Amino acid sequence: MMKKGIFSIFIILLLMVSFGFGVFFGRSSVEPKIIFGVTNPEEGKPQDIDFSLFWRTWATLQEKFVDKENFDYQKMLYGAISGMVNALDDPYTVFFSPDANKQFREDVSGKFEGVGMEVGMRNNELTIISPLEGTPAQKAGLRAGDKIIKIGDKITIDLTIDEAVSLIRGPKGTEVILTIFRDGWETTKDITIVRGVIEIPSLKWELLASPGEAGGKEDKIAFIKLYQFHEKAGIDFSKAAFEILNSSTEKIILDLRNNPGGYLEISQDIAGWFLEKGQVVVIEDFGEGKEKEYYKAGGNELLLRYPIVVLINQGSASASEILAAALRDNRGVKIIGETSFGKGSVQELEDLPGGSSLKITIAKWLTPKGEVLTDIGLEPDIKVEMTTEDYDKERDPQLDKAIEIIKGL
Repeated sequence: MMKKGIFSIFIILLLMVSFGFGVFFGRSSVEPKIIFGVTNPEEGKPQDIDFSLFWRTWATLQEKFVDKENFDYQKMLYGAISGMVNALDDPYTVFFSPDANKQFREDVSGKFEGVGMEVGMRNNELTIISPLEGTPAQKAGLRAGDKIIKIGDKITIDLTIDEAVSLIRGPKGTEVILTIFRDGWETTKDITIVRGVIEIPSLKWELLASPGEAGGKEDKIAFIKLYQFHEKAGIDFSKAAFEILNSSTEKIILDLRNNPGGYLEISQDIAGWFLEKGQVVVIEDFGEGKEKEYYKAGGNELLLRYPIVVLINQGSASASEILAAALRDNRGVKIIGETSFGKGSVQELEDLPGGSSLKITIAKWLTPKGEVLTDIGLEPDIKVEMTTEDYDKERDPQLDKAIEIIKGL
């Protein structure tokens, strides 16, 4: 989950770089020591960290490494920062070089080149959160929960999410081979995917007509499929909502399956259509005894009067989990499907000099009732699983169950 509009200067890093280049370019027979006081959060007191080890290594490489033509000082600096960030062992805290930063911003804007899927770490395995609608990944048959064992010849066990994404992405028309393992398979399978231009839709909606009791009227059910909470989703949802209000809609099915999330603000805005103003959408927990922050619905409540059920699966993550939990906790809305992914951490995007950035985990999300989402996910009220035969025959028992339940509301 991303929060927008947060920028800061990485002061300690800049100081380290400034001191470091002084050490490197002004070496003498006396080995300097550069000491910074760093707070150890476990002990609550400062530790002295000797950064001269870094610059000693840097200078030794410059002095003794045989292939001097391979030196790219900017790339080395980015690599050092990435190593520092990766040492935190949080797959969602990532340093982006300028090129990677550009790719990331393209992702959240809804258009990029690649295979079109969201990936994450589950039990230290690179896992598909969801293939996105109409993309090469979806057309190749990839599913939420599939584990990516290799990308080409590269084993994924030691890759960060950022490194894996860089290997999977590429220009349209090129191929990537993913070695996939799926629960229920006896062995892995190699799946070749041709990359394309990925344009992620925000949503689609349609009016479902299901027969009522004999001689009775038909239930008019609006089926809203939300694909992702990217920058355009709020405007697109507003347009769809007014179309629904001007239709014969009597009830709503909100489909958040394979929705990997996006911006908190968009999820909060959409929740405001379904909740009373002032109801809690999500709680931000900063840990360490810090005061929690409560995000509340501030919308127009125009869809509050409609009965609603929500569909989720293991590809529902982040903002989609927040929206589903907010509707359940505040309105008692029934959730149907499978346990969601469990991506309940909060990231801020810090702009850094030179076009780079740092996506950093600063907190965790709690549902309005205070339940943790991270690594747990949401349990559906009514569990309905999709079988291989369902996929092969294009059956949707989860949607069928949602229609059955909504008819009784």
